[in-house]
Amino acid sequence: MADSVVIVGAGQAGFETATSLRSKGFDGDVTIIGDEPGVPYQRPPLSKAYLKGEPDPESVALRPLDYFASHRIDLRCSYPVVDIDRTGRSVELVNDTKVDYDHLVLATGTRNRVLPVPGADLPGVLYLRTLSEAQELAATITSCSSVVVVGGGFIGLEVAAAARGHGAEVTVVEALERPMARAVSETISRFFTDEHQRHGVHWRLGTGVTEIVDKGGRAAGVRTSDGDVVDADLIVVGIGVVPNTELADRAGLAVDNGIVVDLHLLTEDPAISAIGDCASYPNTAGTGRLRLESIQNAVDHARCVANRLVGNDLPYQSVPWFWTEQYSSKLQMAGLVTGHDHTVVRGSIDESAFSVFCFAGERLLGVESVNRTRDHMAARKLLAAGKTLTRDQVADVELDLKALAKA
Repeated sequence: MADSVVIVGAGQAGFETATSLRSKGFDGDVTIIGDEPGVPYQRPPLSKAYLKGEPDPESVALRPLDYFASHRIDLRCSYPVVDIDRTGRSVELVNDTKVDYDHLVLATGTRNRVLPVPGADLPGVLYLRTLSEAQELAATITSCSSVVVVGGGFIGLEVAAAARGHGAEVTVVEALERPMARAVSETISRFFTDEHQRHGVHWRLGTGVTEIVDKGGRAAGVRTSDGDVVDADLIVVGIGVVPNTELADRAGLAVDNGIVVDLHLLTEDPAISAIGDCASYPNTAGTGRLRLESIQNAVDHARCVANRLVGNDLPYQSVPWFWTEQYSSKLQMAGLVTGHDHTVVRGSIDESAFSVFCFAGERLLGVESVNRTRDHMAARKLLAAGKTLTRDQVADVELDLKALAKA
């Protein structure tokens, strides 16, 4: 068993690893090393409640500063790790400090994918991932009369909803033909397209951005791939993220759209694990590798590694789940729906309370629930238990999913 654990990354995954180790009785040294100043914080509220109300950094803190001292967690922030010495089992920080480890956990997360067009570095072009970016956006969005959101994924649409809540005119420019296309079914995409339209959002689907328009040295709009110019006071870019794998790569660890790990979340070096958004792990469904960006994935990865480090080694087998809130509609997803070829809807789309069950043939892949939390919770239990559920069963409105999940 390791006597000292060093965690690189102070996000949800890194924080959860440290707290899980302590809760499971680990008595050795625990160190968290993070890039950003301050205590570890939650990212999901940054694009939701944080943009809607009065921004308060303490409201998103995972724990106050004194928690870390009282739990003997050495929190070192603002000094990123620049190198890993696998032979000597130590990490080197940017200030030339070295920290020894018996086991190293890489929870390096991701960074924003930068829009690769002229003008993307102009003032007035913002991103949203870190607390500092959220603070800047929250301070800016309330005084804008018009906003262009580049990217129709979860973050982009949450920002669009917040901007409409502050009264701005909003246009979403999405290169694909429907929003959230990589993550959800056509039914869900269509529902949220309509939902945003009902709230006054303008859509430019199937259209890319070729340039940020410069007016007096500041962003003043976007030029789209069809030649149109959409004016705006503010441009918010949400076109995805890139896993932070450079540290692992320099250390000679395998990288494949993330740091490659096995089902126990171990790299090829038995003294190094990788977890959370930066980790690429085997899909237990037998369809290659996964790299997921979600709080559930980060937390469950962390607990899996903590269990292993205290002697309870089990493979990672958690069912993925995700969620987003846009206006009064909460979408909760269980499982992964990529590759589905049939869907069955329960509930009422018109009443904004329904679930979409996504199948590949007769195999249930995942369930997308809008304002139907009971369906979501039942789906998570069903998928975790590996229970079969046919399309005909789902179509039967008399079927009690909650009772079936308990059976």
